[in-house]
Amino acid sequence: MKKTVILLALAFSFSGIFAQELVSKKGEEFLPKKDDWAISMCADPIFSFVGNMFNGNTGNGTPSASWMNGNQTIVAKKFMEDNQAYRVIVRLGFLNQTYKNLVDDYATTSIPTYTNPFPDPTPQVEDKYKLSNTNIGIGVGKEFRKGKNRLQGFYGADFMVWISSTKQSYTYGNVMSDTTIGATGVTIAPPSTIWSAGGTALSEGAAVSRTLTNKSGMTLGVGVRGFIGAEYFIFPKIAIGAEYGWGLGFQSAGKGSQTTETTSVINGKTTLGEVTTESAGSSSFGIDTDLNQGNVFGFKGSNTGTASLKVTLHF
Repeated sequence: MKKTVILLALAFSFSGIFAQELVSKKGEEFLPKKDDWAISMCADPIFSFVGNMFNGNTGNGTPSASWMNGNQTIVAKKFMEDNQAYRVIVRLGFLNQTYKNLVDDYATTSIPTYTNPFPDPTPQVEDKYKLSNTNIGIGVGKEFRKGKNRLQGFYGADFMVWISSTKQSYTYGNVMSDTTIGATGVTIAPPSTIWSAGGTALSEGAAVSRTLTNKSGMTLGVGVRGFIGAEYFIFPKIAIGAEYGWGLGFQSAGKGSQTTETTSVINGKTTLGEVTTESAGSSSFGIDTDLNQGNVFGFKGSNTGTASLKVTLHF
C-alpha cells in the first residue's frame, strides 16, 4: 500500500513539473476525444521494474504487459463524447488439455526375456486424462468523466454476465473386467493411473474403482457495480490511474456429476458396471466493494476495479 501511494504521488507530481497545457509541444492532444478508443492494462510490472532499478539487484526482470487482473479480462472503451465512454469487459476462455501416462499391460501373457543379461521392458499401455474448461464473461458499462486538465476523474456503472464449467475425462489402457484372465489374473483391479486435478500422474496401482468423468455444474452469474476513479495523463493519450468499485452480484452453480467404473460382488458373482453420483448445486449473493476473489469476473464484482495502478492507452 505504501508503495502504491508513493507511486501515485510521483505520477501526480508531474503536474508541478510540467504546465497543464492540454497540447504537447508537438501539437498532440493529451485528453481523449469523441470517437477515440482505449484499452487498459495493469501498471504494476512497469513500476516494479522502475523501482527495482534502484534496489541494487542485477537480476531484475523486464516489465511486461499484464492483464487488468489475474482472470485475464480485456477492458476497452469507446468515447461517444469527449467526456463519455462506453466500456466493454470481455473474457472468452476455452481450454482443452490432454495428459498421458504409461502403465504396465496387465493382459500380457508373455514370459519376460533377458538380454545382456537385463530383462526386456514390460509391455505398457496408455492412460489419458483430459481437462476441459470454459470461462466466458461479458460486461458493458457507461463512463462519465470530469476535469478540464490532465487530472481527470471518472465514474459510472457496469453490468456483467459470466458462465463457467469444468469437465474431466479419463480413459484407461487396461480394460476392467468381471473375470480373471491374463498372466497376473487381476483383471478386476487392473493397473491404472491416479491423476491430480492439474494433470500430474500421482501414482499407479490396482484399481477396483476408477473415475471415468467428473463434471462440474454450470455456473451462471450476474452483477452490477458502480465505480469511481481518477487518471493523470502523463503523456498525450497515455494515462495512469486507479479505480474502485461497489456493487452486488448473484451466482448460481448447477448440480455436478461423477461417473465411476467399479465392480461389485452380488450373490457371490463379480459384476462390472458404471455408477453416476450427483453433487449438490449452490448459489451466492453479495453486496460489497470489489474483492477480486473468484472465477471469470469474480463473485461480488467485475474483478476489474482494484487499488492497483493501471495504464490506459487512447488512440
